[in-house]
Amino acid sequence: MSSYTHDTYISTFTWRYASNEMRTLFSEEHKRKLLRQVWIALATAQKEAGLVTNEQLSQLVEHKDDIDIARASEIEAEIHHDLMAEIKTYAEQCPQGGSIIHLGATSMDILDNMDAMRLKQAASLIVEKTKTLLETFIEKMELYADTPCMAFTHIQPAEPTTIGYRFAQTAQDLMEDLQNIEMVMQNIRGKGMKGAVGTSASYTELLKDTGISALQMEETVMKILNIKPFTAATQVYPRKQDWRIVSALSGLCCTLYKFFIDFRLLQSPPIGEWSEPFGAKQVGSSAMPFKRNPINSEKIDSLCRFVSAQSEVLWQNAASTLLERTLDDSANRRFVLPECFLAVDEILMTAHKVVKGMQIHATGVKRNLTTYGLFAASERLLMELGRKGANRQDMHELIRHYSLKAWAEVQEGQPNTLQEMLSSDETVLSFLTKDEILSSLNAEEYVGNAPQRTRMVIAEAKEALNR
Repeated sequence: MSSYTHDTYISTFTWRYASNEMRTLFSEEHKRKLLRQVWIALATAQKEAGLVTNEQLSQLVEHKDDIDIARASEIEAEIHHDLMAEIKTYAEQCPQGGSIIHLGATSMDILDNMDAMRLKQAASLIVEKTKTLLETFIEKMELYADTPCMAFTHIQPAEPTTIGYRFAQTAQDLMEDLQNIEMVMQNIRGKGMKGAVGTSASYTELLKDTGISALQMEETVMKILNIKPFTAATQVYPRKQDWRIVSALSGLCCTLYKFFIDFRLLQSPPIGEWSEPFGAKQVGSSAMPFKRNPINSEKIDSLCRFVSAQSEVLWQNAASTLLERTLDDSANRRFVLPECFLAVDEILMTAHKVVKGMQIHATGVKRNLTTYGLFAASERLLMELGRKGANRQDMHELIRHYSLKAWAEVQEGQPNTLQEMLSSDETVLSFLTKDEILSSLNAEEYVGNAPQRTRMVIAEAKEALNR
């Protein structure tokens, strides 16, 4: 058996990204244990048909966890067939039971059912971590539902919103992603036991005169494995299932990519409102000691981009399954499926860490509201002047004149004097008192129903977690 150390290429998912739990699910050892579960389920169903003895089945069960990858690799080097190598390894461990392992089966009867089981386990782990992240978003929404901040359109200051409402946008998408992944997980199916081209011809022949049909045998096997089979399949289960699974993961990545690219903008010093947690001894740059780069958000976006690109590979696999089967999907499925789950696992763990430990900088939030919020609040003043009987067009032109003057001052690094100009203008004062003008120009109160809508999303998120 080969040994893998850091003096040769190994995947970054082997040691750098993802949890040990997710790595274990996609390990060779776990894969081979699942393969043996499928062979045992098949032998159990065939025992009911009188084709397998109690002793043979008991021996398979007794050695189900005796994985010997070194021996299987040795055999594979000779015969160049990985599944047959595992069969022979298992058979060597079971002197009586070895002769009936894989009876009537084709390789994909075993491998595709194993894959379905493993994909369902991995999807379940992603669901739980997505729920954990959503819980963290709920905490932030509850904490900041009423906290005003500057919103941006076209990456330009627009109108105030609230920090909680900004979280609510992502939480809303996360709920949809969670629902999609749960639906996909619940509908993952195995190939079943259908033989070389999906007709169950070998099993039909094998089960002659036993009183048990190939359909009944398949039903027994899949019930033991606790996974439903596709009604119709070729040599493989429909590869569109792989595409559906990774498309759901890609949808989750789309949501998180958007949130964390926004996070990176908000951490930029010119905005300076949010920042990632930063360790006491953490180094931001090898060249610039002062740097606090958003490395976690950048990693998340990098991995999200990777997962999104894999959906195309799986689309090609599904569309290019010529007739009853081609093998040109096999090599890429060995790493595309595991690495998509491993990447999303790392994304979710990192996202939870960042959102849980992030800092909201009140000074930066206040500075941006003071600098830019006044311009947005002038719209509120325009509405109030209209309510008092002022000519809307005249007031629009007056506010525009002062706004452009104030904007030019801000662009030169000077304080925003829009409030002073408007609150001292005689025309405006003929309709409103100075206190009324100042109250109308309070940007912190110009957030509409953002707090209410944030609390609506909180209620929806809590309901989604309790389903």
